[in-house]
Amino acid sequence: MNVEQIQKRLQSLGDPKKAEVLRRFFKTGPGEYGNGDIFAGITVPEIRKLSREYETLSLPEISELLRSPLHESRTLALLLLIRAYKKGDVLLREKICDLYLENTRFVNNWDLVDISAEHIVGSHFRDRDREPLRTLAASGLLWERRIAIVSTFHYIKQGDFTETLHIADLLLKDREDLIHKAVGWMLREVGKRSQETEESFLKTHYKQMPRTMLRYAIERFPEDLRQRYLKEEV
Repeated sequence: MNVEQIQKRLQSLGDPKKAEVLRRFFKTGPGEYGNGDIFAGITVPEIRKLSREYETLSLPEISELLRSPLHESRTLALLLLIRAYKKGDVLLREKICDLYLENTRFVNNWDLVDISAEHIVGSHFRDRDREPLRTLAASGLLWERRIAIVSTFHYIKQGDFTETLHIADLLLKDREDLIHKAVGWMLREVGKRSQETEESFLKTHYKQMPRTMLRYAIERFPEDLRQRYLKEEV
């Protein structure tokens, strides 16, 4: 199948009722972060099945899918990139990461970032200079800043918390709620593996943190400790 046929298939598999729910859930109204995004109404498990079927697509074809106005096409493209990255050699992985970073404007909702960033960007810079993550964290594009922090989930899972804490520090004053949630989420993941490490960061920064970020970060703390942070009594 070529890309046009795949997109037609995605449309045919869609459910208008699910599409309406997804449009509301992903804030596609005027002035919202997903303004204008188009949904067919297909679940992620369904798209994952399709990614196995279409895993032989070339990078130019995947790139075309990634630039589609249809949200599910972009989801499929990212899942295909992840599959190709995991199986690829050094040269292919370099091309995939470059393609991803050149097209971040199409990785343009939190679900798209969250399914892909750690597996491509995080993985790619694991044993490299991680300065590109800091560049993303300083971007004016919301999605690039979210990519920066969510990419560090790859390191958290390996017990390496340094980059997460560094990026979290850079994003402490971010104005976007989606960044507050992502930073809080990553700090919570650090705390699940080392509460001491998370608390060391929090004790220095929690009074400066947006409330949403703090709530996400301390969600798994014992209730008495959580309340102490909320009341600034730590």
